[in-house]
Amino acid sequence: MTLRRSRRRFLQSAVAAGIGGFPMLARAASPRLLIVGGGFGGATLARYIRMIDPTIAVILVEREAAYVTCPNSNQVLAGMAGMADITVSYDALRGHGVQLIRAEARAIDPPARTVTLGDGSVLGYDRLVLAPGVEMRLDAIAGYDAAAMEKMPHAWKAGPQTATLRRQLEAMADGGTVIIAPPINPSRCPPGPYERASLIAAYLKRTKPKSKILIFDAKETFPQQETFQDAWATFYPGMIDWFAASSGGAITSVDASAMTVTTDFGAQKGDVVNIIPPQRAPKLLRDVGLVDPWGWCPIQPATFEATLTNYVHAVGDATDAVVMAKSATSANSQAKVCASAIVALFQGRSPETPSFAGTCYSTVAPDFAIAVTDVYRAAWQSLHDSGTTNRRELYSLHEMLGPRGYAEAGFTPAMRRQAAEYAKAWYAGIVADSFG
Repeated sequence: MTLRRSRRRFLQSAVAAGIGGFPMLARAASPRLLIVGGGFGGATLARYIRMIDPTIAVILVEREAAYVTCPNSNQVLAGMAGMADITVSYDALRGHGVQLIRAEARAIDPPARTVTLGDGSVLGYDRLVLAPGVEMRLDAIAGYDAAAMEKMPHAWKAGPQTATLRRQLEAMADGGTVIIAPPINPSRCPPGPYERASLIAAYLKRTKPKSKILIFDAKETFPQQETFQDAWATFYPGMIDWFAASSGGAITSVDASAMTVTTDFGAQKGDVVNIIPPQRAPKLLRDVGLVDPWGWCPIQPATFEATLTNYVHAVGDATDAVVMAKSATSANSQAKVCASAIVALFQGRSPETPSFAGTCYSTVAPDFAIAVTDVYRAAWQSLHDSGTTNRRELYSLHEMLGPRGYAEAGFTPAMRRQAAEYAKAWYAGIVADSFG
């Protein structure tokens, strides 16, 4: 009996001390973590917090009943997948003990540590994590407003607009013109517009081979440009034309009623027009002063705490994570770092200096894909301690240990076919890891 009692006391002490791989602390009351946004960042963070320390009460506020993923949404446009294939349930998160509230967050009061919902109810928090994704700047292109968006959908938030754009492509006659207008940087999924052009071309080649795709780009270059253009010449010769900003690519205005876009080089009519406008952090963050002059939420990368207030963290596309791309993999990686840091802060420990991983697969044909992987290490502390706010200096916070690109490695067609299978496995894996 004495031995059993001593063993029980030892185990209780071990758990309280957080040894043996279980980072838990005995507390008088459970900390309350509130998360706004149930995408890859918010869902991953909710799940990992509960796995690391199930004593933390996790409340996830999300407007939608299910999440429609931006990754693989281009496959829907190409007829390679359906909307059901990119729609993810939140049921598994509930199984992890996450409390879900279906509502829209309307206001944040950092001093009071509260969030007001659309119905006027107020939620308190010990720490808040914002993972709201991006907001489209509908005022950035003359003539592009909410009404024009219905005729010229951006489909850069997967959901109803994805289905709309797919229907427009199906209805277009053979010999029609598709216009795609990628945005300036930074934006969500930088290679995404070019994957989109590739997969729409795959659909058109199969069903409407006389059709054309024109890419009017707001930039001078784009990620993996040489590899994409080589693939276009191989798989879709003469079907895709790309125009840099200085060569007539920068769209200055649109006319949705006439289905035309205008650049410095004149007007162009399209049968299907996909305008992807510039982006920024959502109004919820701007209203409370959490964004910088560039429109994004600056964070401390070791903890993802917002630099402009206390007890608030941010992960995913709304953040200014410097050289990290705005992608599902980045959001997933950031959320894990943030989860570990929040547990440490609740337990009175110092968070560790993190590393981050990023992977981007772009499918250019049904059996052909390219990929880039990046690994980043944040070397923040000296610069953070110096108190600098110069954005140029912020870039020196990251030591990039990658990237490793398939294009640079000279991978063979067989290896790229294999990468198409890896892309499918990556999607299944990140959905399972993020949403459980």
